[in-house]
Amino acid sequence: MGRIDKALSHTSEGPTEIVTVPGAPSAEVFESPWSFDGGPSGPSPASTPGAAPAVPGARGPMALFRGFNESLSGRIVSTPAAPAVLAERFRRLAASLHHAQLVDGLRTVMVTSADPGDGKTLTSANLALTLSESYRRQVLLIDADLRRPSLHDVFNVPNVSGLNDGLKAPSDARLNVIKISDTLTLLPAGRPDPDPMSSLTSTRMAEILQEASQRFEWIIVDTAPLGLLADASLLARMVDKSLLVIRAGQTPHASVERAVNALGREHIIGVVLNAVEATAGEGAKYYYARDSDTPDSPAVLPTREG
Repeated sequence: MGRIDKALSHTSEGPTEIVTVPGAPSAEVFESPWSFDGGPSGPSPASTPGAAPAVPGARGPMALFRGFNESLSGRIVSTPAAPAVLAERFRRLAASLHHAQLVDGLRTVMVTSADPGDGKTLTSANLALTLSESYRRQVLLIDADLRRPSLHDVFNVPNVSGLNDGLKAPSDARLNVIKISDTLTLLPAGRPDPDPMSSLTSTRMAEILQEASQRFEWIIVDTAPLGLLADASLLARMVDKSLLVIRAGQTPHASVERAVNALGREHIIGVVLNAVEATAGEGAKYYYARDSDTPDSPAVLPTREG
């Protein structure tokens, strides 16, 4: 039995416990000078604290990042009060991906889940924060869940313009982004789209990802869950690899099987088993191994230290 199969066997076993991380908003304020067309950023109303975001296509930063959503404090690794166990889990996950990049040139990773509520968006955000802060890599975090975008809520920024607008704009139009730190850039989804299939599978989307891979060392793409929609399975063909998030004790095994089949095992670099129970005296941690069925794909699985 491969290690991915072993991870799937834990999806409906036993109670779960969510590790929380008390956090605080960042004291820093960053502007967004970056754009896909490489043009200079000029002054913008958004450069003034409290001003309205720039309109789509305008020069200059779209918005300012002032801190994480306070309702999510305790669940973001990039905070002074983050417990070591949570930060270490994501450092180990980032280390596995970093190794894959050195060996195979991995650069673009899609993060999805079997069902809603499995934790894919916070996994995407925490992974991007870890790669950008611990490894000091230039990271672009893209919200490609165009039906129900939520990364803007995590970073507490407006969602008035983003990927959805860029996909429908002329090919030479700018994409407004938000600079979270000197190493992390966020491309929000923009206004929700009830039917984004044609946009996500368009040549424009492929061009955006290709150009992003030339400007950033990592591109992390948060997508819709696979259980109900085909968005992520189609987008998976445009990225290097996919990371599947499942929730221990909650995600049905059948949902995970459908998600694996939809993505294709060859496209899955690893499985993140979320909300693993850690009992008193035990520390839950991630370990890394290669699945016997996919020898080139390191599996990201949890275990307990005895």
